[in-house]
Amino acid sequence: MEYNFKEVEKKWQNYWKEQKTYQVEIDPNKPKYYVLDMFPYPSGAGLHVGHPLGYIASDIYSRYKRLKGYNVLHPMGYDAYGLPAEQYAIQTGQHPAITTEKNINRYREQLDKIGFSFDWNREVRTCDPHYYKWTQWAFIQMFNSFYNYDAQKAQPISELIKAFETSGTANLNVACSELLHFTSTDWKAKTEKEQQEILLNYRLAYLAETMVNWCPQLGTVLANDEVKEGLSVRGGYPVVQKKMRQWSLRVSAYAQRLLDGLDVVEWSDSLKDIQRNWIGRSQGADVIFEVKDSEVKLQIFTTRPDTIFGVSFMVLAPESDYVQQLTTTSQQQAVEEYLNYVAKRTERERQSEVKKVTGVFSGSYAINPFTYEAIPIWISEYVLAGYGTGAIMAVPAHDSRDYAFAKKFNLPIVPVIDNGQGCDLSENSYDAKEGKMINSGFINGLDVKEAIQHIAEEVEKRGIGKSKINYRLRDAIFSRQRYWGEPFPVYYKEDMPYMLDESKLPLELPEIDKYLPTETGEPPLGRAKNWKTTEGYPLELNTMPGFAGSSAYYLRYMDPHNDQALVSKEANEYWRNVDLYLGGAEHATGHLIYSRFWNHFLYDLGYVCETEPFKKLINQGMIQGRSNFVYRIQGTNTFVSYGLKDQYETTEIHVNVNIVHNDILDLEAFKNWMPEYNQAEFILEDGKYVCGWAVEKMSKSMYNVVNPDDIIEEFGADTLRLYEMFLGPLEAHKPWDTQGIDGVFKFLKKFWRLYISDDKLNVTEEVPTKEELKILHKTLKKIESDIENFSFNTSIPAFMICTNELTALKCNKRAILEPLNIAIAPYAPHIAEELWHQLGNTGSVTAAAFPQWEEKYLVEDAFEYPISFNGKVRFKLTIPLTISSAEIETIVKMAPETEKYLAGKTIKKIIIVPQKIVNIVI
Repeated sequence: MEYNFKEVEKKWQNYWKEQKTYQVEIDPNKPKYYVLDMFPYPSGAGLHVGHPLGYIASDIYSRYKRLKGYNVLHPMGYDAYGLPAEQYAIQTGQHPAITTEKNINRYREQLDKIGFSFDWNREVRTCDPHYYKWTQWAFIQMFNSFYNYDAQKAQPISELIKAFETSGTANLNVACSELLHFTSTDWKAKTEKEQQEILLNYRLAYLAETMVNWCPQLGTVLANDEVKEGLSVRGGYPVVQKKMRQWSLRVSAYAQRLLDGLDVVEWSDSLKDIQRNWIGRSQGADVIFEVKDSEVKLQIFTTRPDTIFGVSFMVLAPESDYVQQLTTTSQQQAVEEYLNYVAKRTERERQSEVKKVTGVFSGSYAINPFTYEAIPIWISEYVLAGYGTGAIMAVPAHDSRDYAFAKKFNLPIVPVIDNGQGCDLSENSYDAKEGKMINSGFINGLDVKEAIQHIAEEVEKRGIGKSKINYRLRDAIFSRQRYWGEPFPVYYKEDMPYMLDESKLPLELPEIDKYLPTETGEPPLGRAKNWKTTEGYPLELNTMPGFAGSSAYYLRYMDPHNDQALVSKEANEYWRNVDLYLGGAEHATGHLIYSRFWNHFLYDLGYVCETEPFKKLINQGMIQGRSNFVYRIQGTNTFVSYGLKDQYETTEIHVNVNIVHNDILDLEAFKNWMPEYNQAEFILEDGKYVCGWAVEKMSKSMYNVVNPDDIIEEFGADTLRLYEMFLGPLEAHKPWDTQGIDGVFKFLKKFWRLYISDDKLNVTEEVPTKEELKILHKTLKKIESDIENFSFNTSIPAFMICTNELTALKCNKRAILEPLNIAIAPYAPHIAEELWHQLGNTGSVTAAAFPQWEEKYLVEDAFEYPISFNGKVRFKLTIPLTISSAEIETIVKMAPETEKYLAGKTIKKIIIVPQKIVNIVI
């Protein structure tokens, strides 16, 4: 019988579900292995063939580790909160929960068809109250904690209150928004509201005025990646920078620990570098500049205090509080106009558009504490409020952005370092990391390193600053003005936030009449009736952001049905952390930072046993779309084939790739695709319409989306799995090209025929030959190495070569075919399961042991020598490796081919290079 993939795949998918094949529990007798995929947001479009790439790779590895004797945890769930469902609710009135449930069902149906080994008993959905109860719980713990730098950990806020009661802020070394100074007497004299306001300065979850991306039309704060060129990615609405009272998480307190943790995880160097740059550790000094004719003292952070003699202007971030204090009356209008411009720009745009130079003069001057010169204070978008103090000293001779600014506004450029390569500043600033100080008063002649140390000491000696380590990493804004998100477990008393008792969790989303902000501008939860505590205190109207639910989901998978804890001690100490995490590189500075912070915090409180959540992380590449094009002759409804298009004036038009096969257009399907093409006419090549093609992002607008359901319907899930791996290295971007899939499909049918002939199993118990054993063990060694190194793409050709070689030998021996079947099971589980049972086994092939390859079968006992005559190869001869050169010479002389090529001539000598070549000189 031919391989009936539809019947086989349906049969085994049902079997796995009924037998709960992939359901796992804690098993102290087995080593654990935790494989995790970044869980998907269930969009209405469903999966396209690019989405399963990482899932297939992780599934292969999960199945392999199971065959290797591990107790494998491989769960799946849904990152179910998101703006698209809320926008759909606004447009249609349909509750986001209904939309989300429908989308999840679609995703689940598609995932099941591919044959993944997910333990669906552990499924989580971030919108499920049973799940987000623990997101709310974690938020309460953060609110009730502060970060103690001396202890290098989070501690209960009650301990900080005790310190305030006994000694105020004296000798405190803790994370805070602003340095405060008060005595124990001052603290005790404050009202409860005043004390609560002070505590917000230290809590790990806190309320504060924060600059955000505000979109009035969407009525919510947006993350940087949700904004492009001043417009919301979703809807294209204007976005402005605005100060709002927002919840934030004090991620910055963990900056050094997040840096140190990168040394103990198996991540790519490039991903580690992205995180290191994002955290942005720099050593330098805070320096105070007095302001001319003002009581204001301007504090700046610099990593290069040695260049202070080269400061020719100061720059403030537009959001800095200094702007209001230092803008003079004459400059007020110009500054306001500039601030309005900057409000429409995101931080990401301000950082990336380095060639765009803008700014405005504040009207004030600072006094250089070493030269005593008055230097102008400017305001510019290239300085960000979140880094340092939001104010910088500008040294244009040795900083490219300062240089561009000085050139634009005709400000002085003074070199202070001679790097031995001249001081040409006509076109650019120059590197100043090494060299001798010049134009720098009492540090002239010092090396840069000596000068940095000398000035830092002098700054502290004069009382105008101190040495400091700074981080670029900023606290995470944690509020969104949306309905579809986790409610905060927060109520307000005298405008101060308080946490609900944990017994009240989960606080569930209320029903509302519309999903829009209220008429008075409050978030959608302002529409809820009786949105208050039983005591009558109002509840928080904001909801948590998208990353809230994804920050600890890996922990919940360990113990998803526990209603007493996020994860039990037993479950956490068994599963510990994720051994292998797969997902997209786009999460390097968002989700991965927040999850690591969340895990470190829970570790501090003793709820988890590992500091880092993800031991090994792999970023899979993207499967790109392979678009097809047709060419319409301008002014007509006639389409000309690709090879003839240059003879006409044509317009290139994307065409649905699903009506194109091997770049040949299905003409009738094209006519039926859209009404405007019903009467289309064609100019063909050799009776066919050949389409053009290009590799582009897979997108509905380019009609290049390929639905995995269609591939499975035509070729089967095992073919899809193998083909996605076959396309190229896991971490590389590669185009989808359906043209090659038929070859993989034919391979599976050929593999089937190794076992099945004339509608029945054709396998014998005969002892395999040495050659057959060599083919098997060579393949097993290759497959094991490929899986361990995530080189899945090279495994597929290895299986193909093995199948061809065994077919050529007409091998049908159980000792060869049964281990081979187990080896292919991680890649093609359906066909492997069927053949496993055809071979007479009971239970699932997933419970088998991965076959061990043996070196003894790979040892070569003969070598195929090329036999040359006067340097020209004439034939080949297989000769045992164990014999001497003299014996090789005898065998070669006696070969019939030798007599033929000698043609009666005499051999002068024979040159033998062992395991290389034999050359006969005549």
